[in-house]
Amino acid sequence: MERFYLYDDVEDTKTRFVSFTGETQRYDLAILQSTRFFGKVLVMDIQFNRMAIIGADDVEEEGYLEHAFNRNPEEAEELREYLRELLN
Repeated sequence: MERFYLYDDVEDTKTRFVSFTGETQRYDLAILQSTRFFGKVLVMDIQFNRMAIIGADDVEEEGYLEHAFNRNPEEAEELREYLRELLN
């Protein structure tokens, strides 16, 4: 089979693993920083196998974290508080 690659790049990245507990949930995250994401970070929720490319503007968008990480509003707000600290 012939493949048509859109890209096949290797890049050094910075990865941070964070685990914390909030009032409602434990959060296990991997946060990957790369030039590929134009100033945003790739946030991976290890427990729930969800991920999203997130910037400071995305954190403030209503319903974004709830949808991206399939979390209820209370859980999303705990995650939002952490991401605000991380991205600012």
